[in-house]
Amino acid sequence: MRFLKMHGLGNDFVVVKADSVPEQPDTLARVVCDRHFGVGADGLVFVLPSEKADLRMRIFNPDGSEAEMCGNAIRCVAKYAYESGMVRKTALRVETGAGILIPRLHLAGERVATVEVDMGEPVLERGAIPMDGPPGRVINELLTVAGESFRVTAVSFGNPHCVIFVSDVAAVDLAALGPKIEHHPAFPRRTNVEFVQVLNPERIRVRVWERGAGATLACGTGACAAAVAGALNGLTGRQVRVGLPGGELFIRWAADNHVYMTGPAAAVFAGEWLGEEPGG
Repeated sequence: MRFLKMHGLGNDFVVVKADSVPEQPDTLARVVCDRHFGVGADGLVFVLPSEKADLRMRIFNPDGSEAEMCGNAIRCVAKYAYESGMVRKTALRVETGAGILIPRLHLAGERVATVEVDMGEPVLERGAIPMDGPPGRVINELLTVAGESFRVTAVSFGNPHCVIFVSDVAAVDLAALGPKIEHHPAFPRRTNVEFVQVLNPERIRVRVWERGAGATLACGTGACAAAVAGALNGLTGRQVRVGLPGGELFIRWAADNHVYMTGPAAAVFAGEWLGEEPGG
């Protein structure tokens, strides 16, 4: 299995072009993503043919679960598709588990420098996120986690996000709190978790615990969710620069109610997976 190792702000992926997803992709993802016995990655991404769009993207987390969408992965896929000659246009249609999304490529010569992705409209209705509780939006709502109380805002971009504003993201014990919130019974499909520090109305700092992956250096949908939550809570404007451990994304919640994410993607190396079991 030939692959390309890519990353968006350090959120890294094993990207595979294929006609179809192989059997037992959950098992394959767990092995390939293992950082000691495999290639090592935050996700295994398949670039597939699509009957509805220019291509289809499916992504499997290190725990074997499938993610509906990933903002950093779609930027990597768009870069790969253009630079490999799969698609030779600067506005692509990519079929994902969250619907068809449109990455727009910004070129430097023949190379993709940055990618702007129309992430669509944020989903704010509680039941559609999904989160248990009465109908309506979840904005600055109290959530008790292992005896601690947090004010949360819930947003979905095809995958669920629980956003929590704090005074200092560096002080958050992400490894302890992340999995507890991810698996909180209020979220029937688990959730991604973002801790957000507002620096000023145009700039925020975010640390992310990704559902199925754990702490990552960046999360595109998480950055979008954090930006939307900031605006909903009156803490930021509708255009913000989002600082993540791996770098910065620019997020714009436009007048058409669509959220646009702009950031880089990078190819690191190409390789071949030989199919041996861990320790074999």
